[in-house]
This record gives sequence, C-alpha cells and structure tokens, in this order.
Amino acid sequence: MANESCIFCDLKDSTDPNSFLFDDEYVFALRDINPRAPVHILIIPKNHIVDVSRVRLEDEQTLSHMFAASTEIAISEGVNETGYRLAINKGKDANMTVNHLHMHLMGGRTLGAEG
Repeated sequence: MANESCIFCDLKDSTDPNSFLFDDEYVFALRDINPRAPVHILIIPKNHIVDVSRVRLEDEQTLSHMFAASTEIAISEGVNETGYRLAINKGKDANMTVNHLHMHLMGGRTLGAEG
C-alpha cells in the first residue's frame, strides 16, 4: 500500500522505469542523491513497508529480490570483487530519513566502521 507522503512511492510511480539501475516486479534501485561513497545505491521495495520492523513473512519475495538486486548491482557497478556494504536503517537514531524500507549498497572505496 502506497503512503501518500512517501517520496519512494512517488518515485516508483512517477519515474521512467528505464532510469532505474534495477527494476523488477518487487524492487527498484537508484543512486542516492547524497552519496556517502563513490557507489551509493538505494534498493527500494515497490510495496510500501514502513521499516524493517514491519516486515512480515509474506514479504519474503520482496526481501529476496532486494538481496538478489544488490548482487546484480554490485557486479554492474564493479564493486562485487572488492567489496561493498549493505545497510538497512530503522528509526531516527539510525538516521532513517524516509519511512519506507530500503537498503543502501555502498562501495567503491575502503569503508570505515559505522555506528
């Protein structure tokens, strides 16, 4: 279910799918507008899940596609062999700024410790 004030739901509905780095029936991916690494891509479910604590057993296809997409993207971005980080934030203390589950794929340099 789309949230009327969700920027990710709006992007999914208003952006040309050809501009996504990855797009299938469950997820889409695009570059982060404020990258923290040379490669910083957001992998976003098409169905609106508020955050990781709202994931249900019925969402297994969506989660599986998020991880499968991360592998394809890492290969296409040239970071699969050197390494990359996958991160999912939850809540304000984790600096989650959009209340729609999403995964960050970051790489392209040596990443420091987080947290």
